[in-house]
Amino acid sequence: MLFRRKGRLRKEYDEKVLTQLYKYKELWQREKLLLERSLDPSEEVICQTKIAEAKYILLLKEAKERKVSLK
Repeated sequence: MLFRRKGRLRKEYDEKVLTQLYKYKELWQREKLLLERSLDPSEEVICQTKIAEAKYILLLKEAKERKVSLK
């Protein structure tokens, strides 16, 4: 009984990681595009882009560590 729960929780967490991964990838790409199109980007835009990239990379590492495949 405990092993079933563990497997189910792992699957739920893996799905949550994938969902967040796609979300932050989209966010990072939008921020990067905004930064590229700006003539004189402000510090805030630059920082937001770096934060979005860091979150995406962190989730990518988590997915790799958990051996989650991107379907």
